[in-house]
Amino acid sequence: MIARMGQWRWLVAGVLALAAFVLLVSLGNWQMRRLAWKEDLIAKIEARAHAAPQALPSESEWPSLKPDDYEYRHVSVTGVFEHDKETLIFRASGPNEGLSTPGYVVMTPLRLPTGAHVLIARGFVPEAFKEPQSRPQGQVQGPVTLSGLMRAPEARNGFTPADTPEKGLWYTRDPDAMAASLNLPRVAPFSLDADATPVPGGWPRAGVTVVKITNDHLSYALTWYGLAVTLVGLVGFVFWRNRRRA
Repeated sequence: MIARMGQWRWLVAGVLALAAFVLLVSLGNWQMRRLAWKEDLIAKIEARAHAAPQALPSESEWPSLKPDDYEYRHVSVTGVFEHDKETLIFRASGPNEGLSTPGYVVMTPLRLPTGAHVLIARGFVPEAFKEPQSRPQGQVQGPVTLSGLMRAPEARNGFTPADTPEKGLWYTRDPDAMAASLNLPRVAPFSLDADATPVPGGWPRAGVTVVKITNDHLSYALTWYGLAVTLVGLVGFVFWRNRRRA
């Protein structure tokens, strides 16, 4: 009776060990599939960002656009800046070399010939140049043609401070919410990061895009596979030890 109970105990332990092994290998395989997906995504983003500028999608296309299909697409656009509707996004540090101080990304609506608007991230300014009157040369007037990267709305998390639209201060880029606060009825669901071209007076400093996509899937996969190998070794050791005792 006791021997039979021991056999059942070993059988249950073996089944559990096998299930754990299958789970660990499955998790490793899933991370490898994620790795292939992420590498493909990074390749597409690099190709989009460094391609020659395309025409901005027409307003009729905006409702059907998906972020995965347009994020970092390089486009060109012509319009007129509405500087009186300029708004700011706080950033703890500037994206440009030599600008590590807190500051703001200047977001300005660009009125297209059709009357619709696209929000343009014109560049970064430190606290000293927060107010538009501190950088009058940068308030370019009349029709302009610029190129930049299409950017999807930013997600919020539990640590993101509340926006204060009444002060023109935001912590995430949200074209729809910004458009509502600025009373702009027809605004693109995306924004553009202006290319790093010189701005009169030097501010805002264009080129705020930071293409930084984490890709840790290989290390995660190796971790799961390593745990699976460790489990096999541990089970083999226990089996060997008990065989020796027997």
